[in-house]
Amino acid sequence: MEVAANCSLRVKRPLLDPRFEGYKLSLEPLPCYQLELDAAVAEVKLRDDQYTLEHMHAFGMYNYLHGDSWYQDSVYYIDTLGRIMNLTVMLDTALGKPREVFRLPTDLTACDNRLCASVHFTSSTWVTLSDGTGRLYVIGTGERGNSASEKWEIMFNEELGNPFIIIHSISLLNVEEHSIAILLLRIEKEELDMKGSGFYVSLEWVTISNKNKDNKKYEIIKHDILRGKSVPHYAAIEPDGNGLMIVSYKSFTFVQVGQDLEENMDEDMSQKIKEPLYYWQQTEDDLTVMIRLPEDSTKEDIQVQFLPDHINIVLKDHQFLEGKLYSSVDHESSTWIIKENNSLEISLIKKNEGLIWPELVVGDKQGELIRDSTQCAAIAERLMHLTSEELNPNPDKEKPPCNAQELEECDIFFEESSSLCRFDGSTLKTTHVVNLGSNQYLFSVVVDPKEMPCFCLRHDVDALLWQPHSSKQDDMWEHIATFNALGYVQASKRDKKFFACAPNYSYAALCECLRRVFIYRQPAPMSTVLYNRKEGRQVGQVAKQQVASLETNDPILGFQATNERLFVLTTKNLFLIKVNTEN
Repeated sequence: MEVAANCSLRVKRPLLDPRFEGYKLSLEPLPCYQLELDAAVAEVKLRDDQYTLEHMHAFGMYNYLHGDSWYQDSVYYIDTLGRIMNLTVMLDTALGKPREVFRLPTDLTACDNRLCASVHFTSSTWVTLSDGTGRLYVIGTGERGNSASEKWEIMFNEELGNPFIIIHSISLLNVEEHSIAILLLRIEKEELDMKGSGFYVSLEWVTISNKNKDNKKYEIIKHDILRGKSVPHYAAIEPDGNGLMIVSYKSFTFVQVGQDLEENMDEDMSQKIKEPLYYWQQTEDDLTVMIRLPEDSTKEDIQVQFLPDHINIVLKDHQFLEGKLYSSVDHESSTWIIKENNSLEISLIKKNEGLIWPELVVGDKQGELIRDSTQCAAIAERLMHLTSEELNPNPDKEKPPCNAQELEECDIFFEESSSLCRFDGSTLKTTHVVNLGSNQYLFSVVVDPKEMPCFCLRHDVDALLWQPHSSKQDDMWEHIATFNALGYVQASKRDKKFFACAPNYSYAALCECLRRVFIYRQPAPMSTVLYNRKEGRQVGQVAKQQVASLETNDPILGFQATNERLFVLTTKNLFLIKVNTEN
């Protein structure tokens, strides 16, 4: 069995700036343009039965504005009339109205349990679309943005069960066939779950293809399912279709499609509720082992051998328990007896009186230790010095306990360690694992549409951008850019909703749930002479922070960044903020 390789992310030191002094607030005005929408955005609010944190991550914080990474400054949204609307910007001062490029054939309001409609731009001529009711569309668009060749035509249309959203998709073209691989996300009810939220996350890797190029009909040729307990921060299929990368808080595993899944779950449940093989308890002087005997057992069916540091129990010629004891016993004084309730009781006398055994037989996990109330009270009394109801019971000590109130916002990271996993498409096994530790996931961005999306992680106070390269087995993730101190700065924005950066890394931006947008620019040379008064040296570069406030009280539903502009979507308006001017 192949074991997944444990990898690490290699930071490029030249991309870090240890002398970065922080962002300077700039009051330079940002040109902001507002477009009123003909129809409201098709927002779908969470239902009463979508109450978990995973529902909020996947659907409650959904980005309703979709950027077309194949065409600069082109964004899309879906309105309540089922129309996919597009705005492509050439000149800020001559903005046109968003135009309809496609209309969903189904009435979205007819489905009670629908999710938000989702769209992903697979290639420069293909789009994948979900209407939120469980139906998947694959659409050939022609060359988008070219009015002569652009025509949205449904090439595949199939019901795939419960509602889902599209996470990612790629187009694969070779001599014999054209295929499209799509990653879908569902949150399903876990019927047999005895603990946790009662839901699980399902990622479905669906591949459709037309094997005969003369025949335009596409059909599903592959359908694999991964299951996990948390919504992935990042999930993307490799450009060659040979693998899948996932950043998530809890791990994902491939499962069999169909009945095998239920069988696997039944096996897991039976293991969970399996009874201990034996029970045991102890005092400072002795140990007592209790074993439930098979029916009609007699004294002749039982063989118990005591040695100073070893025990061997045989029931009806079958080995029941055998192994090295945790510590020595007085084997000559140890006894066993059959009780009236058809159980075997074994008494072992400790040689080292007062020693508490953590286990009966070394390495054996089949038994269960039973503690009585007096033992529990004694243990609690021994540990009393480690706890106190007072915040700092003895402030005169040299090293007082840590005070949580002294922690800054940026020091508090609520999730446990996330991991980055790479799955092989053919074997469905994990091939590479990176433990991200405290490297908090921040956002993802498409820098090159022919490559996988990049992901941004917090490293200490900085935010580092990583580009996956599936073809480089030894160096699969490349550090391509750094946003100085952004990891620290973003932690103070409690109301942040969306996070993004320009594909050319010139700035990063985040928006709050209402109105405010924060822009953090990379350091740039100063046009005037500026000195650091503390150190008495000239400052060559300054990183600017800017704040834009939108003239609306509607919540922000979508957020996209391009090299020149920020697009912000609310229920009834689309705002455009001019950030950079291309040279």
